Amino acid sequence: MNRLFPLFEKTKLLLLDVDGILTDGTITYTSNGEELKSFSVKDGLGIRLLRESGIKTAVVTARESEMVSRRCKELSIDPVFQNIKKKNEVINKIEKELGINRNNICFMGDDLIDIPVMKLCGITVTVPDSCEEVKNKALYITEKNGGKGAVREVCELILKSKGLWKNAIEIFLNPENHN
Repeated sequence: MNRLFPLFEKTKLLLLDVDGILTDGTITYTSNGEELKSFSVKDGLGIRLLRESGIKTAVVTARESEMVSRRCKELSIDPVFQNIKKKNEVINKIEKELGINRNNICFMGDDLIDIPVMKLCGITVTVPDSCEEVKNKALYITEKNGGKGAVREVCELILKSKGLWKNAIEIFLNPENHN
């Protein structure tokens, strides 16, 4: 795992796809036509630890969903790019608006639509159940699947590579010191 630290150490922004990364890729519709998605609480805590350690997070997805808006608001993920058919176009916006170089963006994607973004970002990650073409573009394939802790795994890698992990979890290890 330590061999990965130089790769993840340069991360200033974690850019996430939604379906297949923040979720397991399943979309469920209720009888009323409402869309349901399931998100991992563990991924959420990982994102919170990143944010509190000064590392930004963003989302880019080809679909638009109220569930995604709600989850991103809960986790203070900003910016959120929804209904983006050409995801690679957000990289220029991120560089311009956030002042983060594409080489310092860690992107997690899992399907063919994500390959153009992967070609532009300095750190590329996918999940074990992604397609072969995406796996071939990824610098790292997580042990966990999307929606099942893959994002948390990458959050921990980023924090540990930057030497921020112990500080990030201190509040949980010694809560009496953090009232």
